Amino acid sequence: MDGARDANPAPGFGEHPEHRVTIARTGERLRAGFRGRVVADSRHALVVHETGYAPVVYFPAADVRQDWLKPTDRRTYCPFKGHARYWTLLVDGHRADNAVWSYPRPYDEAGALRGHYAFYAGRIDGVDVPA
Repeated sequence: MDGARDANPAPGFGEHPEHRVTIARTGERLRAGFRGRVVADSRHALVVHETGYAPVVYFPAADVRQDWLKPTDRRTYCPFKGHARYWTLLVDGHRADNAVWSYPRPYDEAGALRGHYAFYAGRIDGVDVPA
């Protein structure tokens, strides 16, 4: 791969250099739950701190119950992370629409998020978020 040709830099940082997106692995065991069931459980989750937002936990795909995810048509865009796709969470007959998202091809600065899923805390039982 040609690094220059394949580069995928985030345009948002050029326009807003003060904006920060930090991604860190905690090593702590973190979980996400819905209707009393664990939908994600990992010691390899990433915690994202972004200017103006509460911290968000991103779980590796291997640690998420993907059999409970149904893709939706929803798409959003972040000039710092890239284009996001969404899933509805379906567990034991209960649903949380567009409760899960990921960045299939994140910008270079957020490349660690590839292959990870995040959950809207207000649409599920909760997500452990380290301090």
